Amino acid sequence: MLQHPRIAERLCKAVVEKLRAERGHSLRVDGVISPALGGIPVGHEIGRAFGVRAIFAEKDEGKLVLRRAFQVKPGEHFIVAEDVVTRGGRVQEVMDIVKARGGIVEAVLVLVNRSGGRAQFDAPLVSLLEWEPSTWPPGECPLCRKGVPVEHPGSR
Repeated sequence: MLQHPRIAERLCKAVVEKLRAERGHSLRVDGVISPALGGIPVGHEIGRAFGVRAIFAEKDEGKLVLRRAFQVKPGEHFIVAEDVVTRGGRVQEVMDIVKARGGIVEAVLVLVNRSGGRAQFDAPLVSLLEWEPSTWPPGECPLCRKGVPVEHPGSR
């Protein structure tokens, strides 16, 4: 769905409105930061909805870092944006980047929270959809039994 800009814009505006309904319109947001790769279009559209800049952290030797002259200045208030949260590892890495530079994380906005409550952050987590996919122990997966190859979407 993120390949369609108008749909991405509408979904991201909807999650921003959900946050505003929960926290009020007086929320301070100086920027939006997201983890590469899936979070980039979400962060961009959420930044547009707030009228602030959108930056992203990208992998360098397996760890997320800020590059491209992106900055988080002490005292700046950020929204962390992501497409899907499964375990929350990438979101937490981005939050740590903001905090290490003296920034403040106001909230985490995601389109889909599939963590089943396992992703816990010290900022409010707001999502459009909460979905907990079915999982099976090794050997009990119906698709595995049929010989369907297992795919790992890259979530952390």
